Amino acid sequence: MGGRLAAPHFRPTASVAGLHFTRMFSGGSYEEVARWLKMFLNSHAKREHPRIEAVLEDDEAREGVSYAARLHFGERAGPLMEFDYKDVAAHRGELAWCADLAQRVRREARALLAGSASGNVARPR
Repeated sequence: MGGRLAAPHFRPTASVAGLHFTRMFSGGSYEEVARWLKMFLNSHAKREHPRIEAVLEDDEAREGVSYAARLHFGERAGPLMEFDYKDVAAHRGELAWCADLAQRVRREARALLAGSASGNVARPR
């Protein structure tokens, strides 16, 4: 009929799409979630300044339970940010949760930069 092929009539429902997305990004081993968290923290901190680095502290007591991270800018370090492993694993596929975490990270990055402003001022000799 006119040489046109009919388009498939499959439309994924929101529940199907959400299920796929959740399966794809939620859960994971402790190490896998740690890699995701470090990349997420760096991604959002670097939006405030490209030289800010997120560092996950290597603490055997936290292994499999939680994470501790700090943002670093030169010699300065921000306050400790703590994350429960199960919480991050369960929610890293949720847009609203990630948006809240991104705001928190960017707020911490701005505070770190504001605290370093006095260190960048030339001092009279």
